[in-house]
Amino acid sequence: MLTVIKNANIHAPDPIGIGHVVIAGERIVYLGAELPEVASPLQAEVIDVQGTAVVPGLIDAHAHLTGGGGETGPASRVPPMVLSAFTRAGVTSVVGVLGTDDLTRNTQTLVTQAYGLREEGLSAWCHTGGYHVPLTTLTGSARGDIVFLDPVIGVGELAISDHRSSQPTLDEFLRIASEAHVAGLMTGKAGILHCHMGDGERGLSLLEQAIATCEIPARVFNPTHINRNKALFHEAVTLARHGCFVDATAFPAGHVEPGISAADAYLQFRDAGGRTERFTISSDGGGCLPAFDHEGNLTRFGVGLCDTLPETLASLVGAGVPLAEALMPFTSNVADLLKLHRKGRLAEGMDADLLVLGEDFAIRHVMARGAWHIRDGQVVRRGTYEQGLTIGP
Repeated sequence: MLTVIKNANIHAPDPIGIGHVVIAGERIVYLGAELPEVASPLQAEVIDVQGTAVVPGLIDAHAHLTGGGGETGPASRVPPMVLSAFTRAGVTSVVGVLGTDDLTRNTQTLVTQAYGLREEGLSAWCHTGGYHVPLTTLTGSARGDIVFLDPVIGVGELAISDHRSSQPTLDEFLRIASEAHVAGLMTGKAGILHCHMGDGERGLSLLEQAIATCEIPARVFNPTHINRNKALFHEAVTLARHGCFVDATAFPAGHVEPGISAADAYLQFRDAGGRTERFTISSDGGGCLPAFDHEGNLTRFGVGLCDTLPETLASLVGAGVPLAEALMPFTSNVADLLKLHRKGRLAEGMDADLLVLGEDFAIRHVMARGAWHIRDGQVVRRGTYEQGLTIGP
């Protein structure tokens, strides 16, 4: 089956204008201004989107595929995420992480969950390790996991400046970064060290020390949750000048304070002269969103949702950011960081991951790997055990 999307206002994410897109199998085989003729025996599905925006599918670089949580006991563990939790938010590619609980949830279960999502039509990868040192691995080393396990592309989310971390020393931190970097060289994978940033007063000092004292490229060090408080965000603006990619979290309503929203973080980063091509936004989907007092007592609890990604995109456009620029932290920037060479852009030969947006930038249709998952805002392809489930807030 061929699919022809005609009269699309194509943002690849760079604006191309009105054109047409042809998909065969899982790839884009044509993108251009001239509408191609397709022979009738090929049974092409033709969709006229009448000038609405067609954009790359979103890449969520930080989600808890197996569920997060556990800080208040076994009953507080968040359930694993299901297929449509991603696709109805426009996410067509995802990277899974382990968080506080990297014991009852481990690399084995995370890799298996990534494989399961792949079988259901999503593009899925993961990191090895979790909050703590020694790292949770499958082969016995981070380097081995990245080299020998196809879905594993880096290490993370290793916790620093957080009372839940194992308080790694600089030497331990550098050794882990080296494992990730060398494995990336051996495989062509991202080979990054994805760092959970807590609210601790040390902030990004460990990353600053690492970059100042080692030969490992700055791009290997990838802090996330940089907008969780204002002091941390301002440190991240400075850190990014070394060449790091920095990742903001699209916190849901009620969980932004004492930080700033992902949209505001992007705007302030840009206004401060930051390299916007090295700024990414992820959801922390499936992860718990706890807040603690100075004695480590839980004061607030919530769950991350991938839905915050399209909401943040709409907020950026509403703030006057051109759609092409607003898309980058969710698409091309993430693909560049993670070395996902067929993701994050619309072009001939790229994977057929795309969204059709409505006039209000709401998601109308979602295609992942050449198959429709959302049509007219409705889920048409669900995960194996989703039938009858209500997904979302």
